[in-house]
Amino acid sequence: MFTLTIDNNLSLKLLEKGDAKELFALVDESRNYLREWLPWVDSMKQEEDYVPIIEEWLKQFSLSDGFQVGIFYKRKLVGMTGFHGIDWSNRKTSIGYWLSEKYQGHGIITRSVKALIDYAFAEYNLNRVEIQCGVDNQKSRGIPESIGMTQEGVIREGEYLYDHYHDCIMYSILSKEWMPENR
Repeated sequence: MFTLTIDNNLSLKLLEKGDAKELFALVDESRNYLREWLPWVDSMKQEEDYVPIIEEWLKQFSLSDGFQVGIFYKRKLVGMTGFHGIDWSNRKTSIGYWLSEKYQGHGIITRSVKALIDYAFAEYNLNRVEIQCGVDNQKSRGIPESIGMTQEGVIREGEYLYDHYHDCIMYSILSKEWMPENR
């Protein structure tokens, strides 16, 4: 099973069907917080809802089309991150992430995203990594901005959240721009 160790306290790991209970509990305790920016939260109403999506994530990994991994901080599941998919023809991917509200402020997402970018360029030999954030989601925007990604522009009404569209900002970094000081 795929695991990416970042440091003594932080690792990324593919989830298995047995992780559905812990994943549901994590989302459920932060439901109102996560719902502000994640369009799928309301549709995940019970532990069993996560079993088929975990199966899809495992299939995605087996097909070399990216992966979705649990973020484990001090051996506890605290969020998710991963590559949405990989465009092998253009050697690019995009990263998504979310973190439980009570684990904010420890640099967990920043370190996780840096590790994913390292992995994208070193292991997959990709050329480009993108991150898309809601224009008003300052916490999420702080991640790509803090690691030197380039803000490319606004995607007007780029995502539908429950009852409205909202604008998104596209960030990117190229392999030739990813320097040791970014890591």
